Amino acid sequence: ERLIEDGKKPAEGQPVLLGITKASLQTPSFISAASFQETTRVLTEAAVAGKTDMLQGLKENVIVGRLIPAGTGGTMSQIRRIATSRDELIIDERRKASGVEVAEPMLTDMVNAAQ
Repeated sequence: ERLIEDGKKPAEGQPVLLGITKASLQTPSFISAASFQETTRVLTEAAVAGKTDMLQGLKENVIVGRLIPAGTGGTMSQIRRIATSRDELIIDERRKASGVEVAEPMLTDMVNAAQ
């Protein structure tokens, strides 16, 4: 009512009740979705669409054998981000000092190795 008085439009929506199967397939992580049901379909759609899973949840990190992004695993992720940022600064400084553009492939390799 206050929104209408202020000349604003109130939010509208319809509740959607999904079964456990559909709810688990609605996650942004295709790895997590594939672990539940319809594995072939989920992985095929992800491959065709060229999707990238950012591995932000617990389930997908466990599936691929990485530390979970909580507790010690969360700290390690933060340390990796800081180290990668520091490495990028060092590489930029070296690139400026040498004037050679060979650092780009090294940076890509280092970032990929850190992930």
